[in-house]
Amino acid sequence: MPRSPLHAEHARLGARFVDFAGWEMPVQYDSVLSEHQAVRDAAGVFDVSHLGRFLVEGTGSTDLLRSLLCNDIADVEPGGAQYTMSLNDAGGVLDDIIVWRWSDERYWVIPNGANDDAIRTRFRTAAPAGVKIESIREDTALVALQGPASPRIFETVFGLVPEHFRLTTGKFHDTPVQIAGTGYTGELGGEITIAREAGVDMFDALLDAGAVACGLGSRDTLRLEMGYPLWGQDLDETITPLEAGLRWVIAWDHDFVGKDALERQTAEGLPKRQVAFAMEGRQIARHGYPMRAGASSGTVSSGNFSPLLGKGIGLGYLSPPAEPEAAIEVQVRGKWLPAGRARLPFIGRR
Repeated sequence: MPRSPLHAEHARLGARFVDFAGWEMPVQYDSVLSEHQAVRDAAGVFDVSHLGRFLVEGTGSTDLLRSLLCNDIADVEPGGAQYTMSLNDAGGVLDDIIVWRWSDERYWVIPNGANDDAIRTRFRTAAPAGVKIESIREDTALVALQGPASPRIFETVFGLVPEHFRLTTGKFHDTPVQIAGTGYTGELGGEITIAREAGVDMFDALLDAGAVACGLGSRDTLRLEMGYPLWGQDLDETITPLEAGLRWVIAWDHDFVGKDALERQTAEGLPKRQVAFAMEGRQIARHGYPMRAGASSGTVSSGNFSPLLGKGIGLGYLSPPAEPEAAIEVQVRGKWLPAGRARLPFIGRR
């Protein structure tokens, strides 16, 4: 099983590991709750080296991205990042992706870890002659610094602060770093790549500057409070961006794989739709639990306890789309429990 370049350091810090996207990654160090709160109150640092990352470069790169992704990278100037999706012919989400645009024809594509090989292969298959597709995951470490105190830590360690969804470069000691003002928690912060041999020293420098080491357990509760989808649960090949309530990710003014299917859904109506809900107490409706509302039924796609709200929250899909006035119920341990409808994000924009 692959391991992060920082694995030995995580073990030294007392991390507990799990299989995540086929990688052995830290799920927590102290507790999910304390790490979650550290990010909301100050700053936490996550090892996300399992995420895919590959270079797309050369004449025709922009047209390639536009044809394979539903958002339009042409709307982003060099030095910017974009959230987007790779769809199949039926409009289902093969992956949700961040693209870093370094110049007119030079990009980094950041897919989910489990999908890196498949998405990179898709790009290679469709790439015209002269476009280079090259993995950079094996040679780099990738960490995410997140939280309201992250600007101070960025300034301390790198002498710069990334802007929201903008790219910048700097140095850690004498080693180049590439930083995007992106993340998965709803807080200020950014994601940092560095040569793998310098990853441990940089991770420790972020800790020394005041960040708390955080595992993927708290990353999941943080993203759910913001209503951010998790591929493989809230998104997959059978769910379209329209059904997921992510119409804003679609740029309709260019051609891309899956566009025809999305246009049909727009004209004919959606077979299912995502709903957000909050439990009345601390009960947690987990992934896969049955849910219903009036004549509609479905399952929970993501559910967990919200440390900030002090109750269970979740996302799920109902088919056919439930009427707005229909009360939601979720089956937890064989008992149907009421769940109030919620608006995303659960905790408000950060």
